[in-house]
Amino acid sequence: MTRDSKSPGESLPGYLALGDSYTIGEGVEPHGRWPVQLVRALAAEGIAVAEPRIIATTGWTTDELATALDAVEPVGEYGLISLLIGVNNQYRGRDLDEYRHQFAELLARAIGYAGRRPDRVLVLSIPDWGVTPFAGRELRSRRRIAAEIDAFNAAAHDICADRGVVFVDITAVSRAHGAEPNMLAADGLHPSAAMYAEWARLALPAVRAMPE
Repeated sequence: MTRDSKSPGESLPGYLALGDSYTIGEGVEPHGRWPVQLVRALAAEGIAVAEPRIIATTGWTTDELATALDAVEPVGEYGLISLLIGVNNQYRGRDLDEYRHQFAELLARAIGYAGRRPDRVLVLSIPDWGVTPFAGRELRSRRRIAAEIDAFNAAAHDICADRGVVFVDITAVSRAHGAEPNMLAADGLHPSAAMYAEWARLALPAVRAMPE
């Protein structure tokens, strides 16, 4: 990414963040969202990226995100695209093959938004909500949730590897710390700003390594 050598008034590389509740930051203040924290961490290292344009809504599945993109069709010059999507497919019991197909289409669109530069696209894995108090209240099997999320993540990882897109694993940290009270929003399901800071920390090296 570009080091901060911009003159006053000159635009910075655009950042488009695509996803669902985990990207819009359900339950946290805007400054606590992980894409916003990532930009702040990059700025601290002298890497200039504009504040993210976020296209994400709580509850969106892959096809719902695609429909939203059809409606707004982001235009502009984006030097960084992030994509985190799929948890609602898993939560609703949607088919893995359907997810694989729809995720591949979304990734292709993300690469297009990045000027056909797959090395400017960042995908985050689906975190494991099965460790949260919410999952316990729903009497859902943590083992089954974990197995399904692993399958969805494996599919996304393989597609990213095939397209030359970096894939960042945040699932492990969600499992290790996702049940801790300070890592949870008030609803007992969504991450707190502290957990999002962990995701931004994990994404930072991948963005730092992106070529200019």
